[in-house]
Amino acid sequence: MKLYALSDLHVRYEHNRKALESLAPHPEDWIIVAGDVGETLEHMEFAWRTLTARFQKVVWVPGNHELWTMTREQPALRGEARYQQLVEHCRSHGVLTPEDPYPRWPGEGPHRVLVPMFLLYDYSFRPDHVAEKDAVAWAMEHHILCTDEAMLHPDPYLTRSDWCAARVEQTLARLEQLPADCSTILINHFPLRYEHVRLPRIPRFSIWCGTKKTEDWHLRFRAEVVVSGHLHMPATLWRDGVRFEEASLGYPQQWSWRGDISRCLREVLPGHTL
Repeated sequence: MKLYALSDLHVRYEHNRKALESLAPHPEDWIIVAGDVGETLEHMEFAWRTLTARFQKVVWVPGNHELWTMTREQPALRGEARYQQLVEHCRSHGVLTPEDPYPRWPGEGPHRVLVPMFLLYDYSFRPDHVAEKDAVAWAMEHHILCTDEAMLHPDPYLTRSDWCAARVEQTLARLEQLPADCSTILINHFPLRYEHVRLPRIPRFSIWCGTKKTEDWHLRFRAEVVVSGHLHMPATLWRDGVRFEEASLGYPQQWSWRGDISRCLREVLPGHTL
C-alpha cells in the first residue's frame, strides 16, 4: 500500500485531462491532491470521477484556483461560501477535505496521521525591508500581479491576510489535539517555508505563496513528510531531517517533456529516506 501525491492538475487543459485518464489503477493506494484541480465544479467533478475510480482514497486541499469566483457559475459564491461549496462537493464523492477528521494512515509503519490543511497566504513571504502594505506594489515593480487579486475574494473577512490568520488559528487548534505518539503527513497547497519558494524567473511572486506562521510546523507537529504544490516546480527537499515534496503537475508545457503522467506522481509513503 502506497501514498502518492499530485498537485496543480489544471484540468481545464485537455492535455492534462487526457493524461489523468491515462493513469493506471492503484486499487490499494491513496492519493493526495494538493490543490489547483481547476477553476469550476465541472473541473472538480471530472477529477474526482477519474481519481476515485483509480485510487482507494483521495485526499484534497484547496489551491487558489479552486477558490476563484467564476461568474459563469451560478450561484457565483465568494470566499468562505465558495470554500464550503467545494468541501461539500468533495464529500459527495467520498474525497477527504481539511474539514474532515484527520485520517490515520492504514499502511505499514508507525502511527501516522494525514493532515490536510487550508491555510492561504498573508504576503509575509517577502524581504524584511518590504512592509506588508507595500507587498503588492513591490511585486508590480517587476510586472508581477497574481490573478487572485481580482478573483479570490476573502468574504466574510476583510482581507486574504485576515482569512489566512483565521485558518492558521483554526488549524493550530486541531493540530495541538493530535496524540503525542503520532507523526504527521502535513498537506497544504502553499509551501510551509519561505526558503522553499524557488521561483528564479518570478521571485516576487513569493508573496502569494504562503505564510511565515508555518515556518516551524514541520518540527512542531512531528512531520515525517510535508506535501505542497503551487510552484509548478516538483522537487524533493529536506530540512531538519524532514522530507518536503513539491508535487505539482502544472500546465502542459511545464510537464509534458517528462513523458507519462505516472512519472509525475510523488511517492509520499513509504517514500525516500536520507
